[in-house]
Amino acid sequence: MSEAVKTYEGWYAYHDFRKMDWNRWKSLSPSDRDQMTRELMDTIRQFASVEENRKGSYGQYAILGHKADLLFIHLRPTLEELNEVKHQFDKTGFAGVTTTPYSYVSVVELSAYTIPPNTDPMSDPAFRARLEPILPKTGYVCFYPMNKRRSGNDNWYMLSSEERREMMRSHGMIGRSYAGKVRQIITGSVGFDDWEWGVSLFSDDPLNFKKLVYEMRFDEVSARFGEFGPFYVGCRLTMEGFTSFLSENMQR
Repeated sequence: MSEAVKTYEGWYAYHDFRKMDWNRWKSLSPSDRDQMTRELMDTIRQFASVEENRKGSYGQYAILGHKADLLFIHLRPTLEELNEVKHQFDKTGFAGVTTTPYSYVSVVELSAYTIPPNTDPMSDPAFRARLEPILPKTGYVCFYPMNKRRSGNDNWYMLSSEERREMMRSHGMIGRSYAGKVRQIITGSVGFDDWEWGVSLFSDDPLNFKKLVYEMRFDEVSARFGEFGPFYVGCRLTMEGFTSFLSENMQR
């Protein structure tokens, strides 16, 4: 049997995609919309406050395309805290004018492929910061789930640990070439969701997502073993931007 790679886990992650029922939102009275907006903003401030004491992180984004309108990303130390966050949002009036077309549950993960020998990530501040990351405040986000293929000769899990390590080293070099342009957070979801990993990319230039993903297509790890789910891309929303997002759509 092939040897399983050791993994290190950090904060749990919940990607909460929402689709707006604009007809229902527009049918509300102005006072009801104002009340819902105030309640929503108060709830969001509570979500974001965890970053002050490094007890988690939070981000909100407007998603392009038909698959969703909004994305809320929550990072927390425990699944129980993520569950509380989910229910806290679901109890708001605003949640009643949204549906959930997609969501993703996972945990921030580092594998031994990416860690130098004799390094304990849990006691190294740099690696611990990668396991407990603050979501980058870049202008754009891209999220997609993925698997490693398990088919015939292209079965990732039947390769030796040496083969996998060498391929991941080459794969990682492409990612490192985008240092300073793209920040990525890899979350493991085996046993948590339908895919094996979730990939969250952050950048101030959305073209970096296209270039990075395309270049990695030619890497053997992706070309032979990569299976990709749906891609979601969006723009970061500030508090003011979120309020404008809700009010501007009233004019459409």
